[in-house]
Amino acid sequence: MPSSAVWGLLLWAALSSLAQGLQGDAVQDTDHDHLACHKIAPSLADFAFSLYRHMAHESNTSNIFFSPVSIASAFALLSLGSKGETHTEILRGLAFNLTERTEEDVHHGFQHLLHSLNQPDSQLQLTTGNGLFIQQGLKLAEKFLEDAKKMYHSEAFTINFEETAEAKKQINDYVEKKTQGKIVDLVKDLDKSAVFALINFIFFRGKWEKPFETEMTKEEDFHVDAQTTVRVPMMNRLGMFHIQRCQELSSWVLLMDYQGNATAMFLMPDEGKLQHVQDKLSVATLSKFLQRTHASSVNLKLPKLSISGTYDLKSTLSEMGITKVFGNDADLSGITTEKPLKVSQAVHKAVLNLDEKGTEAAGAIFMEAIPMSLPPDVTFDHPFILVIYDNITRAPLFVGRVVDPTKA
Repeated sequence: MPSSAVWGLLLWAALSSLAQGLQGDAVQDTDHDHLACHKIAPSLADFAFSLYRHMAHESNTSNIFFSPVSIASAFALLSLGSKGETHTEILRGLAFNLTERTEEDVHHGFQHLLHSLNQPDSQLQLTTGNGLFIQQGLKLAEKFLEDAKKMYHSEAFTINFEETAEAKKQINDYVEKKTQGKIVDLVKDLDKSAVFALINFIFFRGKWEKPFETEMTKEEDFHVDAQTTVRVPMMNRLGMFHIQRCQELSSWVLLMDYQGNATAMFLMPDEGKLQHVQDKLSVATLSKFLQRTHASSVNLKLPKLSISGTYDLKSTLSEMGITKVFGNDADLSGITTEKPLKVSQAVHKAVLNLDEKGTEAAGAIFMEAIPMSLPPDVTFDHPFILVIYDNITRAPLFVGRVVDPTKA
């Protein structure tokens, strides 16, 4: 067994509220850049829903929340330094068909995806990138470092993994700073033999375009399953919403706007239809519902919640065909030829906070005209699925499932 290993720590998403922002400030980018992002967007969605189904299969009673863009960009970065079957498995596992899309297109797509997501926006805060922690004295390939920095917004740091306490502190401080304090002390254990750590982060903070009023939030029942009911703070708002009934999925589908360029899609299946909807999730499903119908008057109730997900990606991605990069026969010689490397640990953590206004209090009161007729009640009071989508890049930023809003 090699004495050293890549320690792949694939981090996280800190989130503050859900909504959509088609009317927000657009990222000033060229058509060519948009095209580069859009070329990889269908594969990212395929990867997102495939990964979701694997996570859902592991447990049908737990909440799920993760960032497919975060995970995919980290492994795509890793593929820059992989060769042979290790290389093929990574890209294939990320749903990239290299007979239809060149590898250059893949990396170029990620380059402009990350560039677009990191554009300053006064309404929607979204930051993503990578940190490379390298063992003192280990020389990494210059091309890998250059490409990682240019295409994947990566920073490189020297660290002494043999001093595990100080190494953990250095990595945890970096994570805490990049996530604005949302993730603290993420790294619990660190192998002295590690020589390379990849930290991927994504931070998201947004405000509803149409906020709820806090005084309207009341405790109500949420039906986890036929036998279990919990009490949750239920947000309530009467207004105009992009909501439709999908008979094919036996679900209500709700779109909500962030101030900015993101869309939140909520799918609430009829009781007993959750598995049916999970099986049907696809790029076509996403595209269909993002083509908005006219807004309708609805009395909407949505649970206020805070959930998180922590995942051992080594186990889950191995089930999806990415195996060699975790084994002793991994070929990561494009990163360094000085030591044999493998990914010994791959952890992903995501956090979601869903409240009335978002993470920052909104000073203005939003008002809108609604029809005089009595609007229908739509209450998200049993398990539902959510997808947060970036309108500029067409990428699924986050995917989740809320089974029990009281479970963090």
